[in-house]
Amino acid sequence: MRKYYTRACNFYHGRAAKSLIKSSKAFPLNGKKDIAFDKIEIFIREKGRVKSNLIHCKDITKLKKNIKKVVKQDLKKIISKRKNFLKHINFSKPSIMGVLNLTPDSFSDGGKFNKRSKSFKHISNMIQFGADIIDVGGESTRPGSKTVDPRMEWKRIEHVLKNFKKKYKKTCLSIDTRKSDLMIKGIKCGVDLINDVSGFNYDQSSLSKLKRYDIAKVLHHMQGTPNTMQKDPKYKNVLLDIYDFFETNINKKFKNGKIVLDPGIGFGKTLKHNLTLISKISLFHSLGFPILIGTSRKRFINQISGKYDSKDRTGGTLASVLFLLSQGVQIFRVHNVNEVKQGILVFEKILLN
Repeated sequence: MRKYYTRACNFYHGRAAKSLIKSSKAFPLNGKKDIAFDKIEIFIREKGRVKSNLIHCKDITKLKKNIKKVVKQDLKKIISKRKNFLKHINFSKPSIMGVLNLTPDSFSDGGKFNKRSKSFKHISNMIQFGADIIDVGGESTRPGSKTVDPRMEWKRIEHVLKNFKKKYKKTCLSIDTRKSDLMIKGIKCGVDLINDVSGFNYDQSSLSKLKRYDIAKVLHHMQGTPNTMQKDPKYKNVLLDIYDFFETNINKKFKNGKIVLDPGIGFGKTLKHNLTLISKISLFHSLGFPILIGTSRKRFINQISGKYDSKDRTGGTLASVLFLLSQGVQIFRVHNVNEVKQGILVFEKILLN
């Protein structure tokens, strides 16, 4: 566990960003010239407590030697361009991951796309509407859900996985599963990305089995299991605890560098936890990897909107996506692809003008 953490903040976009970077008054985020920052927030863990200081980047040289060393190492990762290790995905641009739940009990669309004709129609629609990645899952991981037998889970997703690349060669394919045997079967069908909500902790043999395959992975954080995760989740400091989880796993378990980070909004988190993670998301840029966020239709939107809640929660989803986009997040996992794509296009046009 580290003592000091560095979060890029006070962002500028478009012409303002380019001008500040050119005059060396701000740093580029992830090597991009159209988003810059000129302040950092330094979090300090000390004697079981966390405090933070907000400083201008020009004052980094005035920091104490031990803090300055960590901040400079973090800044190097924050500023560096992300490697495009995922097929057909450019991390310099926002990407949309469209959700295909082939389950009878997912929290928002269970049973809607289980039939073969409906599943491929939905895939075609999502790609047409702007999805860059399709995430296929056969086991619900909503709060309180039970584990599905691997044979049943594979039966649900087999047809889609076996035929996906025949139809959509240039679309990135992701498999959402916690089970190593299904991961391997998925890779043999052409899967480009493994998305395991357990952080590869449910099936202890997953990472050893995946060693022979140079496959990209989502390192996802979840406290507990889908069945238990929302039963009074607790953290010492949710933001820094999840950062430590990422850093420890990256250093010990993930050697090929093909990692996307997902802090797991709604997976073992209260409303306050979720809001902290979303509002301070830029901390995770200092780990040096792309960030994926799934806020689509999540319960926290209902908790905030109350009587103004809606079935698809499109407004709340889009609001969170656009804020996260302004903080440099690269991938958004969503159900309503068309609406989110439209929102991103308009927001970027305004932001970068």
